[in-house]
Amino acid sequence: MQVILIQDVDNLGGKNELVTVKNGYARNFLIPQKFAVEASPSNMKQLEEKLKVKAKKEAAMLAEINKVIEVLKSSPVKVGAKTGITGKIFGAVTSLQIARAIRDQKGYEIDRKRITIVDEVKELGTYKATIDFGNGNNTEIEFEVVEG
Repeated sequence: MQVILIQDVDNLGGKNELVTVKNGYARNFLIPQKFAVEASPSNMKQLEEKLKVKAKKEAAMLAEINKVIEVLKSSPVKVGAKTGITGKIFGAVTSLQIARAIRDQKGYEIDRKRITIVDEVKELGTYKATIDFGNGNNTEIEFEVVEG
């Protein structure tokens, strides 16, 4: 019997997935527990519509992510740090400082947990950081550590 899963079911499949199971499993467990619905023609059309809407949302989100990436790569973000006489900074630049600099200079709010600094930052100069937007979308940006 074919059923459409309404929510994720362990060892069977994910939400909005069409799966084939034994009749008793579907009638006695999946359908009464509201884990699945029968794969009737009307339910199949609803599933197709849901998948189309999901694809449109993902495309719009991908376009927005690409726009943000373009803005972030256009020019390096400047991060201010207190320095000594030799140009070495006190402490180190963190992802939180980079996130604040992006928010202030570029206008985008990016979670600091999504930012990974490639090299350890201990002196003034230009460095690279990686931002992970999820779903395999990540980019490498440059940031400049300046005295400030």
